[in-house]
Amino acid sequence: MNKEVVFLRTPQSAKVLGVSPRSLEKWRLEGRGPQFRRHGRVVVYSLKDLLSWSDGRVHCSTSDTEREGQW
Repeated sequence: MNKEVVFLRTPQSAKVLGVSPRSLEKWRLEGRGPQFRRHGRVVVYSLKDLLSWSDGRVHCSTSDTEREGQW
């Protein structure tokens, strides 16, 4: 079984996460966002990495502080 890897550029990745492209750019600079790759000058994100990063930010309540500092 061949699993195809889907790569998305910043605008498409931002839509998947429901954030602005600028947020992803800032997070890249700060080293706190999802993993990304550089294909030459082009920055891409794998769909799998985006979903995995998002899954790591699941909270049960607004007072859930267990994951603070992971940003």
